[in-house]
Amino acid sequence: MQNEDYTPNFPTETIREGNVKALVPKLQAFIKLPSDYAPSKAPVFYNPVMELNRDLAVLALQAYQKTVNREISVCEPLTGCGLRGIRFAAEVEGVKKVVMNDISEKAFRLASLNVQSNDLAKKATVKHEEANLLMSRYSAPHRRFDAIDIDPFGSPVRFFDSAVRALRDAGFIALTATDMAPLCGVHSRACVRKYGGKPLRTEYCHELAVRLLAGCLATTAAKQDIGINVVFSHRAEHYVRTCATIKYGAKNADESLKNMGYLLHCFKCFHREKQSLFTVQRSDRCSECGSKLNIAGPLWLGRLFDSQFVELLENEANQRKLGSERKIQGMLAIIKTEVEAPITYYVVDKLCDSLNLPVPSVKKVIEALNREGYQASPTHFNSRGIRSNAPASRLREILPILVKQSINQNRI
Repeated sequence: MQNEDYTPNFPTETIREGNVKALVPKLQAFIKLPSDYAPSKAPVFYNPVMELNRDLAVLALQAYQKTVNREISVCEPLTGCGLRGIRFAAEVEGVKKVVMNDISEKAFRLASLNVQSNDLAKKATVKHEEANLLMSRYSAPHRRFDAIDIDPFGSPVRFFDSAVRALRDAGFIALTATDMAPLCGVHSRACVRKYGGKPLRTEYCHELAVRLLAGCLATTAAKQDIGINVVFSHRAEHYVRTCATIKYGAKNADESLKNMGYLLHCFKCFHREKQSLFTVQRSDRCSECGSKLNIAGPLWLGRLFDSQFVELLENEANQRKLGSERKIQGMLAIIKTEVEAPITYYVVDKLCDSLNLPVPSVKKVIEALNREGYQASPTHFNSRGIRSNAPASRLREILPILVKQSINQNRI
């Protein structure tokens, strides 16, 4: 299908992001009501708020390319206006081929136009197919991609099976999920149906969302005798995202599944504990207060970050000028502190509300826990959150002391 003379029949504007320019829908033209979500109303999907996501996607792909140290091929099966794919082609060193795709003819034509206007036709190709069909065409051993980035409007799970089959051994997959209501426990049945795990509406629900996403990927890959290794995850705005490398082989799949299990949470005292998927018996009562424990999972209990990969991301971020540069640097600085930290986090405000206390600073709580020998660090998932191996009971004891000390100091 020729595209040279294509002119969109809807309002557009030219934007610049990263090192490229792109013709995108003029979103303001598609808002009729205050409640309208412009990106979903436009004839071709484009969301300017996701610039942070795309910036991190470029950094992550470059970090992966440097770990394998060879030319790589990339697939973006849900390209929309093509902005992410053309940025991969233009900004990531070592990319030899980018296959972009969209089932929408308007998106296909607009993405093709953006490829041409950035002089990337020799490196980037735009397809017009259903995403699963496209990836299935590349599932043969010598056709597979090195990396696949799936960034849908909603849940990415319906693309997992074809995506893992379209990845070569040691390939890289990046997944975005924007359906936060199911993942955070507002619509639990939808989460169980889509992700195969039960969510919980806890203060650390965004971390649970990432773990449910990664867990679904792990179990889907295992059915193909493929194991996964999560190398980076993050939460921002209205989405969660996780990146993983894969490894072929039944033993690798088995090792991957050892990271699956359940999180048990007490809504009365905030105690939480993890249990392996292979645990035969588990108590339904809280070991600290005796109340009923609520269960989340099965989900991914393994690490959400790889220290070397995060280091590569930070190095790349420091060498580039990106639109979300400050946000990324701030995020990565916090993530570096939580790479080795315990899973889940406490939210200081939530604990203080339950104790009817004024809220001390997160920094003071972390310092108090460190003085007692506990591991404690902030988390990028929540600016008021603290990762710590301290039991909830000890936190409930420390907080009144901190508040009393702060009140006395203010009186002096």
